[in-house]
Amino acid sequence: MFAINQLINEAEDEFDALDQVGEPDWQALARCNDGTGAMVELFFSEQLDDIAAAKSFCQECDVKDHCLAAALDRREPWGVWGGELFVNGKVVAQKRKRGRPPKVRPETEQPAAQSA
Repeated sequence: MFAINQLINEAEDEFDALDQVGEPDWQALARCNDGTGAMVELFFSEQLDDIAAAKSFCQECDVKDHCLAAALDRREPWGVWGGELFVNGKVVAQKRKRGRPPKVRPETEQPAAQSA
């Protein structure tokens, strides 16, 4: 019985150690961290295709959950963090194109022709 409790305590300690991954540790493991900063333009671009590329790049990252949580904690104002787009400090599903949206005329029903 003592051996089982000791194993459980050791396993809990390992989980605690994994749960307390420090910020520098997960940042070093981030897929976007190539050490040169060459990808910064992609993650802070205003172009819709760059934003989509950055979000898809994050999907395969092992630490995207840490990245997103840290961005929320820091209240990041904008950019792609953890596969999510931040605009004015809020997570948004997608960014709209610049300018006014196109006018779309509502379809109106034509009155049925009356037969004489």
